[in-house]
Amino acid sequence: MATNETLSIPRRRLGRTELSIPVVPFGTQGFGNHFGFVSDEDAVVLMKHAVSIGVNHFDCARCYGDSLRKLGLALKEIPREDVIITGRLCCHSAADWGGYGDGTPDYSAERVIADVEDQLQLLGTDYFDGMLIHDPSEIEPTLEKGGTLDGVLQCKARGLVHFVGYGMRPHDFHLETIATGDVDLLLCFNDYNLVRQTAADTVLPAAAEADVGVMNGWSILRGLLTGVDIDAEVAEGRWTNHPDLEDARARWQWCQEEGVDLLQLALQYCLLDDRIHGNNIGSLNIEQLEANVRAASVPLSDEAWEKYEARFGG
Repeated sequence: MATNETLSIPRRRLGRTELSIPVVPFGTQGFGNHFGFVSDEDAVVLMKHAVSIGVNHFDCARCYGDSLRKLGLALKEIPREDVIITGRLCCHSAADWGGYGDGTPDYSAERVIADVEDQLQLLGTDYFDGMLIHDPSEIEPTLEKGGTLDGVLQCKARGLVHFVGYGMRPHDFHLETIATGDVDLLLCFNDYNLVRQTAADTVLPAAAEADVGVMNGWSILRGLLTGVDIDAEVAEGRWTNHPDLEDARARWQWCQEEGVDLLQLALQYCLLDDRIHGNNIGSLNIEQLEANVRAASVPLSDEAWEKYEARFGG
């Protein structure tokens, strides 16, 4: 296990929030039991170690398995002022609290306020540093008077939420919400990584102009760009129908040939764009956490970048 003296994670200003966040915020789905069981005790140890090496930004959501409750356990042992917590208001369906299921979500301000209050009670804290409206299938109902954004802004006025944002993929949704002037931060996903950079011409310039903080999801393509043996994983039935499989495999094979760490390449590629402030990644254990920190902290050589660009373009 490394110590805070041997690992140092770069930090960036999260837009107009003025929050200084680690460039690899901790996505709490990592210990939510979706990718393998993590006990309460191990999760708390993992989070305390994350804080000790500078990864003190936890990005959480109800739909991230059992992670919200576990984060609450850790907050009993970690001073609240030592951490940054961004949360989500899930808008996936009519299921409880907007989780995955069927039916039209409840976009009302009343539901938002009840959800935020309940999440804070689960966490045992008084406020979220940021709250993201998560994956709405429609954007207009969230923007209407008495809708989701209105509810989050009411929570902000009460001090329950310090900053307001959206976490979603459609670029037109992001552009419309940035234009309201009420959005302080956002999360895009699967649109800025080694395989594709479509956010570079849409979301990122709009966010930069408005000084909106940007968190970048899926910088490692849900594991495809971590350096694991892709062929072995596919043989076990993983990623067989993933649309980015071949593009990721080509980069994995190139890294093997050139002796380049694919995780390091993937994270630092995203960090080359200073309009991106954090690349949220979940960690299952301390080993994964420290690998992410090293990959984001130890610069690749100029020679490696030149060879990569010669093979795959800039």
